[in-house]
Amino acid sequence: MNPTRQMALLSIATSVVTMALKFAAYFLTGSVSLFSDAAESLVNLTAGLVAFAALTIASRPADEDHTYGHDKAEYFSSGVEGALIMVAALTIIYAAVERFAHPAVLHQLGIGLFISLLAAGANFVTARIMLKVANTQDSITLEADAQHLLTDVWTSVGVVGGLAVVMFTPPSWQILDPIIAVIVALNIVKTGIDLIRRSYSGLMDVALPPEEIAAIENLVRAELPPDSDFHALRTRKAGPRRFIDFHLLLPEQTTVKASHQLCDRIEASIARGLNRTSVTIHVEPKESHPAQG
Repeated sequence: MNPTRQMALLSIATSVVTMALKFAAYFLTGSVSLFSDAAESLVNLTAGLVAFAALTIASRPADEDHTYGHDKAEYFSSGVEGALIMVAALTIIYAAVERFAHPAVLHQLGIGLFISLLAAGANFVTARIMLKVANTQDSITLEADAQHLLTDVWTSVGVVGGLAVVMFTPPSWQILDPIIAVIVALNIVKTGIDLIRRSYSGLMDVALPPEEIAAIENLVRAELPPDSDFHALRTRKAGPRRFIDFHLLLPEQTTVKASHQLCDRIEASIARGLNRTSVTIHVEPKESHPAQG
């Protein structure tokens, strides 16, 4: 099993544990803020399952029906996760509004907050491990899942901090509970919108970042012999794989063998500079493009 799928399984296992802990904290205290935290853990679990399925599909080799591979499955995962986060946020806001309308006394806050902090610690450790693997494997799905877990950590810390204030203040301050829940929900909405935006960009074949395009241009120029040039550079990304194509302008007397060897050197140079690249080069006579001279 590849590292990204292993991390997805770790995310699922952590989500099961933290969800159990956070719902236990909610049932002990009756806090709608802790309910909001627990609801996000339920989304984490669902997102982890979706991520594992997407990474399983993305790891499949190219076939007759998908000659460029299955890497774009990762973008569906991050989009689904973003949508799930939005649903969780609406659920939390609904619960908070209900608590505004029908205030309730909170119980056993001390033990409830301790349990919540334990769950946050588990999420933090898992998220840091996942981010390292996501950076190594260049996986948007794993990065999205890890960032979601980190969001959950800071959510938990904020909830615990707010409810700790409630523990040492008069009963009238318990209105902070639904207020904290609404703040949590708005923060979750921001995360969900960002994930959906990234998923949309990937599915629409957005170009590589400017710094990567500049690196590609420099790598190509470093391999070009005198009296040659290139133009019409295009880039896109599907999951962790980068697709690059451009037109190589060579003197018309250049032999097929020399052109092929040059293309091989350029492709090898780009592959060393950027991981997981697929390069397509179209060779043209430079004399047909006087403006490039």
